[in-house]
Amino acid sequence: MNLWPEAAWPEGLPVGEHGVPAGETGAGTSTVVFPYDGTPVRQAPVGDPELARRAVEHAAALRRPAAALPTRTRRSVLAAVADALEEVARGMEDLLVLETGKPRADCRTEVLRAVATWRAAADEVVHIHGETVPLDGLPSGDGLTGFWTRRPVGVVVGIAGFNYPMMLASHKIAPALAAGCPVIVKPAPATPLATLWLVHLVRERLAAAGAPRALVQLVTGDARVGRALTTHPDVAAVSFTGSAAVGHRIARDAAPRRTVLELGSNAALVVAADADLDAAAEAVVRGGTYASGQACIAVQRVIAEEPVAAALEERIVERLAGVRVGDPREEATRVAALIDEPATERVLEWIARARSAGARLLAGGSRQGRCLTPALLADVPDGQPLWDEEVFGPVVCLRAVPDLDAAFATVDASRYGLHAAVFTRRLDVAFRALDELDVGGVVINEVPGYRCDVAPYGGVKDSGIGREGPRFAIEELTVTKMAVIRP
Repeated sequence: MNLWPEAAWPEGLPVGEHGVPAGETGAGTSTVVFPYDGTPVRQAPVGDPELARRAVEHAAALRRPAAALPTRTRRSVLAAVADALEEVARGMEDLLVLETGKPRADCRTEVLRAVATWRAAADEVVHIHGETVPLDGLPSGDGLTGFWTRRPVGVVVGIAGFNYPMMLASHKIAPALAAGCPVIVKPAPATPLATLWLVHLVRERLAAAGAPRALVQLVTGDARVGRALTTHPDVAAVSFTGSAAVGHRIARDAAPRRTVLELGSNAALVVAADADLDAAAEAVVRGGTYASGQACIAVQRVIAEEPVAAALEERIVERLAGVRVGDPREEATRVAALIDEPATERVLEWIARARSAGARLLAGGSRQGRCLTPALLADVPDGQPLWDEEVFGPVVCLRAVPDLDAAFATVDASRYGLHAAVFTRRLDVAFRALDELDVGGVVINEVPGYRCDVAPYGGVKDSGIGREGPRFAIEELTVTKMAVIRP
């Protein structure tokens, strides 16, 4: 593996201008392990609530300097981070494979998407602007000049999930810097390493541009650290990616601070009777197994019109047999171990419960070492977590319905609403899906897991609030300030 030499590894935690040395972070260290075989990757420093509060104090002291940072400086720093990530892309890919256990192909995609996110944020800096307001639309505005501008909201806390740690952190940090906000990022306890290296790169580029390193800080730790960050009175906005249950609790605890919540889902893929079944089956397998199924918009529910359901089932089973399961370091692997043993046990338990309730296991669903073989189940009833909740594993559930009315109603019966996909040859069906499905994004003839990092991304219902994508995240992290002038 192409990891950096020990001498180049950032020590301690990047809190304050000069960082906190290892051994003084408050809670010692934790061992990051390789999910595929449980071997240690390296030790990571762990913070505590007191260190989290110190980080917020540092960030709050930089609120005005951050807002005053020239557009050209913010833009150059963001572009320089993108360049730096490209230079260490292979090493970052290797590190992500080890700490997340995701297949190499998915880790490579993560690095590429992170680079694209930083470049897109750099492009958006020059588009943060306001407008004039015709105050004389009312008699009280005669003789007045009005305009509004966008100003940074203040200190931002970004909390990322374990499945795409560096890319998710990039979607927190880059828009915050673009908006002129100091930002503190908290990675998931299981996957801090790539994010630590990313923040080190960002702080070095800030310093090279003459800006404070402490504009970007990182604190590791458990839920107590997260609560200390999200409830601190000097924090203005919280951006969180993770489970619905945790996101809802953060929203309650953080009030009245602004929250951007990218939460869970049980993404649906509808197959209409006129669809290209080969393309649909390929999408189901690809969309249900990437990142070993540990993605909030991975295919989980496949809803097919009855005339094509049996043929679709056959095609999916055939393709699942060709999915390579094993060591994520190998290029051909497409499904590897889940993040830890409790996650694996939970998925197996949900499969067993669904089968006891009458579901048919058509493929996979067994252990292969620490890995799960990709599973296909049919006729999973409502009320089962495998259908109702987010499985976060390589499991797909297939259900036949009589028509498109029933298919769309089944999609929307979920408490989630992030992305959904529809396979059809008919333009009227595509536009009907766009009009009717109650989700944040509708994808036609592609996997619901398709996401372009410059597009608005987010959900409705229990899948969250607010939108990511640099342009849209910048809007979330800025506030309008109105100016009224009587000459």
